[in-house]
Amino acid sequence: MPVKIRLQRHGKKGKPFYWIVAADSRAKRDGKFLEKLGTYNPNVNPAEINLNVDGAVQWMQNGAQPTDTARAILSYKGAMLKKHLAEGVRKGALTEEQAEAKFNDWVEEKAKAVAAKADKIAQGKAAAEAEALAAEKAVNEARIAEAVAEEAEAAAEEAEEVVEETAEAAATEEAAKEEE
Repeated sequence: MPVKIRLQRHGKKGKPFYWIVAADSRAKRDGKFLEKLGTYNPNVNPAEINLNVDGAVQWMQNGAQPTDTARAILSYKGAMLKKHLAEGVRKGALTEEQAEAKFNDWVEEKAKAVAAKADKIAQGKAAAEAEALAAEKAVNEARIAEAVAEEAEAAAEEAEEVVEETAEAAATEEAAKEEE
């Protein structure tokens, strides 16, 4: 029975969510599987991956072949490295402690890189929000200035009308006095 480590799609239309599974290669994509090894959520940035590394290594040592996407995910989480180190231990090139130390160092570096990426994304979002807020403030200030100018213009027109009315009233009063 040829076994593949592959993705099994879940989630709704437009929002994929995957299970990482070990399954018979002849089974349907979303069909029967032998073991669930983890999950993969590409909807968030950075993508969220939960993986049972030891289980994936065990399946690969027993001959399971990962698909291209599954191989990339396994490599990203360190399962391929752990399998490689286990081969070194089996051949006698490394001791178990050395292999564990190398793997743990790699995991720590990877965690730092992922945290740095998440921080960079958060800073980018914060900068974009600040820029949008500044642009919105500028637009609001322009609207307020325009409204103040319109009010001043309306007040000036009203004052002119009042002056004209008073001048007309004064002229009619003078004309009325002259006629008397």
